[in-house]
Amino acid sequence: METSDALFPTLLNLAWHDLPGSVRAMHGSAPRIVARGEADVRGDGNVIARALRCLLQLPSPGPAQALEVCIERDSDHERWTRRFARGQMQSTLSANASATQLLEKLGPVTLRFTLRPDVHGVTWHLNGARVLGLPVPRRWLGTVLSHSGEHEGRYAFTIDTRLPCIGRLVAYRGWLEIVVDD
Repeated sequence: METSDALFPTLLNLAWHDLPGSVRAMHGSAPRIVARGEADVRGDGNVIARALRCLLQLPSPGPAQALEVCIERDSDHERWTRRFARGQMQSTLSANASATQLLEKLGPVTLRFTLRPDVHGVTWHLNGARVLGLPVPRRWLGTVLSHSGEHEGRYAFTIDTRLPCIGRLVAYRGWLEIVVDD
């Protein structure tokens, strides 16, 4: 896959070249990447939050979890497998038809994001979601704060998802270093 055809460079256009090196390495065009690091995972303990984490294969809460991320890129999508010490999470990333938004499919849910570059990396702004192909009203989505950037030379990430009447579904923050870049 040429860099110009890779998912994140295409979505971020000219801003791609201004991103920190570790962000470009993780989100670039290498066909396969394996990165290892650590993440603190949080989430509310109520029955609904726990059930949704299980359904969506989100990691269970726990501090300082070992984390391995494998990214496999194809011509029009990326498959991300995140192996936390307390669970595995898989999603598929692609662009929408007009190549202006990022789609992340996580089990029966497809999230739609606009990517916005900033001085430290990329902020992912949630615009909508579908469950089993059906649109979900925006007010049901709550808040999703997501940022990928660089801290002390390493790829760093922060994700925090909160749903109305349920609370914090999952939040994880940590760092990764690439160990395989094919």
